[in-house]
Amino acid sequence: MNVRTSNTSVLYKADQEWAGHVRKTRQKLAEACGQCMNRTVRVQTIDGQTYEGIVVGSDHTYMHLMTGDARFFGPYASNAILTLVLFELLVITLLI
Repeated sequence: MNVRTSNTSVLYKADQEWAGHVRKTRQKLAEACGQCMNRTVRVQTIDGQTYEGIVVGSDHTYMHLMTGDARFFGPYASNAILTLVLFELLVITLLI
């Protein structure tokens, strides 16, 4: 059931130009992730975090990186999968 009240107020609304830019960037990143499928990459986020692993999946919102790094999921995790949000990625480097 959708309930509306007259006492609602918008707390945040994205600028349309910015939203369009984010959509284009997300599409570009999704295409890049598709080209890197099953390949080893280094990823740097806009917050400065760096991860290395194999791209095992992606869609228009997320990249799934098999890190094999147990620090994310405990000492018994092998081939841990890290999910990264595409619009938070700054650099994707293909490692040969």
